[in-house]
Amino acid sequence: MSVRVLLVDDQPLLLVGLAILIGDTDDLEVVGEAGDGREAVRLVRELRPDVVVMDIRMPGMDGIEATRQVTAEPDPPKVLVLTTFDDDEYVYGALRAGASGFLLKSMALDAILDAIRVVAAGDALIAPSVTRRLIADFAGTSGPPAPEPDAEPAEPAADSRLIAEITDREREVLALVGQGLSNTEIAERLVISAATAKTHVARLFAKLEARDRVHLAIIAFEAGLAPRRR
Repeated sequence: MSVRVLLVDDQPLLLVGLAILIGDTDDLEVVGEAGDGREAVRLVRELRPDVVVMDIRMPGMDGIEATRQVTAEPDPPKVLVLTTFDDDEYVYGALRAGASGFLLKSMALDAILDAIRVVAAGDALIAPSVTRRLIADFAGTSGPPAPEPDAEPAEPAADSRLIAEITDREREVLALVGQGLSNTEIAERLVISAATAKTHVARLFAKLEARDRVHLAIIAFEAGLAPRRR
């Protein structure tokens, strides 16, 4: 089956170019195009795409708010943010809103097609030039604030409670996901099969209620299982 793709951008030439590019593939299909976030939300509800390729800067509703709304839908599509800017504020906003990928428009067209396939398969992908910096910075800025002196101890975060229930091996796998390793790389590091690594990651998705690998990586950083950026 083809991956159903909704393209969202306020630049008509980009929409045309991506539509032509995707039209030449056998496994991807453009089911709709939108020029702003509000139209994107409407078309997601109407067309039920598998992946939304989302711009950020658009008139009216921007791509971050649109991402937040479409990922809150029942059986939501994956969102791949495609933008000209790698500004941290945009990346943090997109990840917090539920995006599974963040790419720059300057990347090779084939890389964009591959990224659509990656997020459609349930993985996450961020532009290689900013991957570790963005995940590390995001984890570092999204953690809970330090408690005030003499304040009552806070209730443990949901992620912390869930992490307490995973096995030692799953902790090892989670730490390696936090370092940006793929299933194959995790298998090599732990001397296990790729299928076993994939099973461990799938269990982490379920146990930690994570939406994708970016979310797992963030949980790993916040739990202290992966090194933070200094």
